[in-house]
Amino acid sequence: MVDTAKSASNALHRRGLMLILSSPSGAGKTTISRMLLERDPEIALSVSATTRPIRPGEIDGVHYHFVEQAEFDRMVEADEFYEWARVFGHSYGTPKAQIRAGLKEGQDYLFDIDWQGTQQLYQKDQQDVVRVFILPPSIDELRRRLTGRGTDSPEVIAARMERARAEISHWDGYDYVLINDDIEACYSQVCEILHAERIKRARQTGLIGFVRELMRD
Repeated sequence: MVDTAKSASNALHRRGLMLILSSPSGAGKTTISRMLLERDPEIALSVSATTRPIRPGEIDGVHYHFVEQAEFDRMVEADEFYEWARVFGHSYGTPKAQIRAGLKEGQDYLFDIDWQGTQQLYQKDQQDVVRVFILPPSIDELRRRLTGRGTDSPEVIAARMERARAEISHWDGYDYVLINDDIEACYSQVCEILHAERIKRARQTGLIGFVRELMRD
């Protein structure tokens, strides 16, 4: 039934959206983002600009737009970013121009950003932003997931847990809040949200012409 509705909606032109997925580390945001990008051809990952050096295997324009600090500063001054931040000595930002052009053509974009980036993005373009926050089923389960990775020391895990509590405190700044007790079930909920947002009347830019044609008959 959902597939039929999706096919019908695709017959009309629509404006794209910016889907933000946020969560504390270990709650499943990265896994769900990867699943979306692999399974949904209508959504693409937002490509950020950064001043950090390019790493082996990375491609400019695919993984990041690599720019010098002077150029990044110029873009900030010219208000060319939706959001930007300084992280571990390097600058990261989301360029506006390419995304705005894509939204107009019906392209959806996925953003894997924290609550601060979410606030900046929402302030710049409320009409196109859909904010989803993913919670773990419990703090104990979050600690178990982080420990189970086997990549971090107890000190690092403790720091991640402290940061997680701070991030969770901003849950009420999102449109949707999901509890990731099962990754496939949570992914399905994200897909339901995405489908519902895609067919909102305000995004169906082809509806006006379609309805006018109906009225002529």
